[in-house]
Amino acid sequence: MSAVAATRNLISIDEALGLVLERVERLPAEALPYGAAFGRVLTEDARARVDLPPFDSSAMDGFALRSADTPGRLPVAHRIAAGSPAPRALDAGEAMGIATGGAVPAGADAVIPFEYVVERDNTIEIEQAVEVGANVRPAGGDVRAGEKVVEAGARLGARHLAALAAAGVSEVQVARRPRAAVVVTGSELRPPGEPLAPGQIYEANGILLEGQLRSGGAEVERSGSVVDEEAAHRDALARGLEADVLVTSGGVSVGPHDLVRSILAELGVEEVFWGVSVKPGKPISFGVAGSRLVFGLPGNPVSVLVGFELFVRPALLALQGSVDPGPRFERGILGASLARSPGRDELVRARIRRPSDGPVLEPLAGRESHMIARAAGADALVLVSRGEGVATEGEAVEFLRI
Repeated sequence: MSAVAATRNLISIDEALGLVLERVERLPAEALPYGAAFGRVLTEDARARVDLPPFDSSAMDGFALRSADTPGRLPVAHRIAAGSPAPRALDAGEAMGIATGGAVPAGADAVIPFEYVVERDNTIEIEQAVEVGANVRPAGGDVRAGEKVVEAGARLGARHLAALAAAGVSEVQVARRPRAAVVVTGSELRPPGEPLAPGQIYEANGILLEGQLRSGGAEVERSGSVVDEEAAHRDALARGLEADVLVTSGGVSVGPHDLVRSILAELGVEEVFWGVSVKPGKPISFGVAGSRLVFGLPGNPVSVLVGFELFVRPALLALQGSVDPGPRFERGILGASLARSPGRDELVRARIRRPSDGPVLEPLAGRESHMIARAAGADALVLVSRGEGVATEGEAVEFLRI
């Protein structure tokens, strides 16, 4: 059977992602103090409580004055510290010293920096005219009270939290964190540090999935690996189905010990798809149990990484109401030629070089799906579309950052 015929019944990446996202039901919202909301997704617009800045303020250390009095010589009537208002309005023919961020006194319409004046005996001499509004930050110039500071659907980073704080927003409405469970299967798996018997390997997928799930905003429950016995699978999967998202690793292919899909079906999981035209990761499965999402990822670690970035991370973000759940492909240039897979799109591990004309993706040696150690040196997955021949060096490609 040809490679194309063998993949005839597989669905595309885009089809699979569409099926995942259309089954997502957004999680309920909760109120949080802004300082506890890092990484959370807003469920409603956050609006400014005050004008920002709240008053006309100085953009420089210098002197507040009337532009009409320049050029000229002006007495310094007062010096205004940041956080302290001027004692009175500025009269014509005088100046007031002012610090950056200080409130510009009524009557003043400009600020001249210290370095542009000559100061003697509490008098400043200004040689050139100063424009109206020079070095003055007008009240509300950043945002007005009631205007949107951060839109619903944004995942809050440090820059968002700083903007909220500056605009007086003390509490925000955010989606509840998804609760995720990880079930890794395989009798051959042992925890790192234990001696290995013949045929055994160290278990790595659990820690990979836990870290990726947490980076997607989830709270994670992970137990030890599950042996290839029906009772052990049934118990672990039943407990995993108590979470909003269950992610399994291994046991989704067609071997005699691949028990995950059949036991999930017994437990009431409706399988939406099994098999995606992607390399690595072809046997990926996805199902639902009510509003709960169930992802069955293959056992090879790189397949886990690819499947997570293509389908699980977008689902997590969509659960939280993200307006752009991804996956977020970027554009770059391929740094070396790669053979295409005839029947499947492929995600190839690569490193990003950054010359002046944009990112260049340098593929790493070793494309097999079990080579997780080589994935440690990668910071990107390059999408190589299916077809005959090669994707050539210098060709435009899409990639995911990892």
